[in-house]
Amino acid sequence: MQVPSKADVVIVGGGIAGCSVAYHLSKIGITDVVLCERKQLTSGTTWHAAGLVTQLRSTRRMTEFARYTGELFGRIESETGQATGFRRNGALRVATTAARYEELARGASMGRNFGLPVEAVTPGEIAERWPDINQQGIVGGFWFPQDGQVNPADVTMAYAKGARMAGAKLFENLPVTQILVENGKASGVLTAQGKIDARVVVICGGMWSRDLAASIGVTIPLHAAEHFYVVTEAIPTLPKNLPLLFLTDEWTYYKEDAGKLLVGFFEPAAKPWGQKGISDSFCFDALPQDLDHIAPHLEAAAHRVPLLEKTGVQLFFNGPESFTPDNRYLLGETPEVPGLFCATGFNSLGILSSGGAGKALAAWIRDGRPPVELNDVDVRRTHSFQRNRRYLEDRTVESLGLNFDMHWPSRQFATARGVRRSPIHDRLIAAGAWMAEQSGWERPGFFNETGHENPLEYSYHRPSWFENVAAECRNTAENVTLFDHSCFSKFRVEGPDAVRVLNLVSANECDVEVGRVVYTQWLNEAGGIEADLTITRLGKELFWIITGTPTQRRDITWLKRHVPADARVSITDVTSGVAMFTLMGPKVRDLLAQISPDDFSNNGFPFGTSREIDLGYARVRASRLTFVGELGFELYMETEFATHVYDTIASAGGAYGLTHGGFFALNSLRMEKGYRHWGHDVGEEDTPYEGGLGFAVSIKKPGGFIGQEALLRQKEKGPIARRLVHIKLPGGESTPMLHHDEPILLNGEIVGSVTSGAYGHRVGSSLGLGYVTNPGGVTNDFLAAGKWEVEVAMKRYPAELQLSAWYDPRNERIRS
Repeated sequence: MQVPSKADVVIVGGGIAGCSVAYHLSKIGITDVVLCERKQLTSGTTWHAAGLVTQLRSTRRMTEFARYTGELFGRIESETGQATGFRRNGALRVATTAARYEELARGASMGRNFGLPVEAVTPGEIAERWPDINQQGIVGGFWFPQDGQVNPADVTMAYAKGARMAGAKLFENLPVTQILVENGKASGVLTAQGKIDARVVVICGGMWSRDLAASIGVTIPLHAAEHFYVVTEAIPTLPKNLPLLFLTDEWTYYKEDAGKLLVGFFEPAAKPWGQKGISDSFCFDALPQDLDHIAPHLEAAAHRVPLLEKTGVQLFFNGPESFTPDNRYLLGETPEVPGLFCATGFNSLGILSSGGAGKALAAWIRDGRPPVELNDVDVRRTHSFQRNRRYLEDRTVESLGLNFDMHWPSRQFATARGVRRSPIHDRLIAAGAWMAEQSGWERPGFFNETGHENPLEYSYHRPSWFENVAAECRNTAENVTLFDHSCFSKFRVEGPDAVRVLNLVSANECDVEVGRVVYTQWLNEAGGIEADLTITRLGKELFWIITGTPTQRRDITWLKRHVPADARVSITDVTSGVAMFTLMGPKVRDLLAQISPDDFSNNGFPFGTSREIDLGYARVRASRLTFVGELGFELYMETEFATHVYDTIASAGGAYGLTHGGFFALNSLRMEKGYRHWGHDVGEEDTPYEGGLGFAVSIKKPGGFIGQEALLRQKEKGPIARRLVHIKLPGGESTPMLHHDEPILLNGEIVGSVTSGAYGHRVGSSLGLGYVTNPGGVTNDFLAAGKWEVEVAMKRYPAELQLSAWYDPRNERIRS
């Protein structure tokens, strides 16, 4: 078959991801597709995958993707005639600790949101399904009847055959040597047999993806690691329908494989591989054995499954798989180059994710936007520094094991830390900060009293820092607390058309007087929220945007790609050049009066106002805003002034009860006020009216804005059928903590789920935010009429729901 010189879509890589993308593009009518594989289909990582097809993942969306993949595997063989080896033999997830059982039970409850079949099982019931298991130390587990296994190479060939049947062209032994870019957009690829022009290019190159993308300045952060499993000799008595078995407390998984037993490992300290590059000849290759590395885990496996002690091992296998810095795969259009997409870095979960990822990416290519909210895996969450090879190598030591490690709330990475630091990092450490990490930034999670550090203990209930956070919250309500928010993203927008551009992308009115702060959202054409931020007018043609830390590249990319071609405007990321502190609490005016001559009174400095002030010897921009529900001011300064400003505040703060606050306290405080967090409480599939943010929409703004028509249609329909609500669990210390994706039930039926949660120390209750649905509209009367419960770890708890905040619902404290 002749390699064409032109195609609509070119896919680079013929593993299961690339073949799934080709298949799903063909299913929606995009058939002018060329897939280029450097060697043979499946020859990189896919061929040696274990082929586990499980459905429960750590988030709702990823679970939905895995569930779709399993359903697809159940029918693609009959569609294409290509055998896949797929069978639903079920899976057992087994816990040997109470904490692991809690994790599994919470996941099981999450799965109930969309009907995922799951059943709690006792140690005895586990042994009935897995006869040779040693029950010693087993607490219990969960049975997933729809899980199963598949032959990875065969199902990849089924994807490939389905794509070819629709007209897609798949070429083996056709390496892509370069991604072509013209006028800033992807324009095709250069192959060993010449150039292929294309509207869209998709990188599905597995562990080769990082370097291919980096050659044109695109960040696709991943690194290969060695992944080990063993395969026993044939066991005549081994049941053919033996379920998959996961003992994640012991870092092992088990599956029946053609009459043999395959035992695999996701050990806590992995071995990165390929630091100096990967050979061009690599194809169906295995890596050298390292029995010493896996010996402790193999020994534990033999203790758990005594059959292994009397069965020989036929194969010790070691093969490379690619892992990302946050252990989530990379999907979508790259922020650097429009028209360049990726589906890669699957962290050993490529087989079970392939269907959902391929389907979503195909729709994204067709429509120009994601079909569903994909914040978990969207490649735009990455940052350019994450292309650093040493960073990736060091993080990969930890990230492989995260597949089986405890997924604690607020769990922090231990490797590749200290990348990005605030100008006052050393002062925060001296004040007792325990640092958490976000997008490489070191930022305080909570503070210890100097000399009184307690051992760190994660928990699904009350972690070791619970009382530290309580003290920070109480001080914020009673005195004044300093939060370092230097990690927040900051963009400078200026030019004659700055107002026009910002009004086009923003739902709220941005043409305000100089010195006003506008809270707004950026929407997509469907009215979904793409960004949640503030815009401050600094001058007639000058604005300042403040947005979240993880969305730095995503948000600036969204803004730049929606600037009209004729607009006279410049957009600059000034995050690194500007430090940001917030002072929050009822005594903040008294403190500021000691270090600044400016007027901070209610009349002199109204809520939503921003202006430059003197503070110590520095000039500082102060904005009267809050994210904690107390009187407060945000302070901005060039980074070289940050330590002076901090020292000035700290030296005067003792008389006013000044203490420090961390991001764990910030989450508690914002939960009591119901302040939304983008990516959890609001996102691409949620409109401002559904998210309770209609007050930030200027629906009749002259000139219109992106998403306006969708919002008008929603208003015309009448009552909003799906809305974000405030949730409280009454009760004492035994009341569970809410985190995310817990089902919300009305009169015993699931009608919604929690989006985020925290303990509210000012109100003394476990709180959450979440969406509920009622065709007749979600109103306070509706919320007051039924019996509400939230399911946590397969148990139901009474709940109170309302549309207003639990703390200071009339905002009297913020506007005092």
